[in-house]
Amino acid sequence: MVYITPALIVGSKDDAKNPPLDLGGLLIVAEEVMANVPSGVPYLRVPLKEFKEADVGGLYQSVQWMEQHTGENPLLVCCRAGMGRSVSVLIAYLCCIDGMSYTDALALVKERRQGAFPLPGLERTIEKVKEWRRDAQTLVRALSPPTPAPNSRKLAS
Repeated sequence: MVYITPALIVGSKDDAKNPPLDLGGLLIVAEEVMANVPSGVPYLRVPLKEFKEADVGGLYQSVQWMEQHTGENPLLVCCRAGMGRSVSVLIAYLCCIDGMSYTDALALVKERRQGAFPLPGLERTIEKVKEWRRDAQTLVRALSPPTPAPNSRKLAS
């Protein structure tokens, strides 16, 4: 396991089988990896394909889940070796949630995780995830009931 930030850890299938107990959540991004999830630890499995272009839906789901489960305890993101799919998801999170540029997020992850090899087309896929997030926020605003102005008065009938 390697800490990318104090809140984000990248790991392998071995780390997923024996995760620390103080996790804020465990995200497995490999179809072939199973985990031993400590009781009470939020868990999600998103089956991304190894060495293939990142799936927009899977990356979006991963980023959304991570955003919801970020807190006091770190999140552990694992794939088979902890070098490709997991680092790709962490880069996407850093770009979409922390607002880092792709170049800066990639440099940070590669500095902390020696041998990191993100999925092909990741930068383009992250841009699509950002679009989906903007579209989702627009939809939520459009479907939300209007909020009355703070000084509005109820009209007498």
